[in-house]
Amino acid sequence: MAKHVAHGDDVHVLFMTDGVGSRTIVNSEVSSRLNSAQKALDIIGVKSMNNLDFPDNKMDTVALLNVTQAIEKRIHELHPEIIYTHHMGDLNIDHQITHKAVMIACRPQPDFCVKEIYAFEVLSSTEWQTPGLMPFIPNVFVDITNYMQIKMKVLDAYKLEMHDAPHSRSIENVSQLNKFRGNSVGVYSAESFISIRELK
Repeated sequence: MAKHVAHGDDVHVLFMTDGVGSRTIVNSEVSSRLNSAQKALDIIGVKSMNNLDFPDNKMDTVALLNVTQAIEKRIHELHPEIIYTHHMGDLNIDHQITHKAVMIACRPQPDFCVKEIYAFEVLSSTEWQTPGLMPFIPNVFVDITNYMQIKMKVLDAYKLEMHDAPHSRSIENVSQLNKFRGNSVGVYSAESFISIRELK
């Protein structure tokens, strides 16, 4: 996201849930998480953040049509050219449903604004899925070597969602993953994606 912003792109983020509603929490914790998210996105320079407020870890209780229509509404408002979404093979059910809804919302109609769709990996969800079931096999790598310092600041601002090592979703592991993805393609640090659709 920071690289897009640096290149002059408008970046918008859409949260599907509050991300913590499935835990034993109080309203102040929801507010704290959203405030942390906003602080992290401000560091990047994201233009807008919206939350659809679907039930956390219960999006399978919502009609897929309702989720799709909510995403379609934002697409019609923003006219994005590129969309990044969750990997269909993630363990998290909300990620799976989000991916499906994005693909339905982005049916390739004539003159449709979205030209590129990419799936990203999420530590503690993508790699925790049943082995062999829709593995994440990236085919797009973005060099973020010059953006790692910003990324570490963002993760620190969003530390409510991070855990101590050796947890998969630790700052140390994020850094290790970026180094692994980068070294896989001959750079110091990279983020990896699966290209779902590209219209050039």
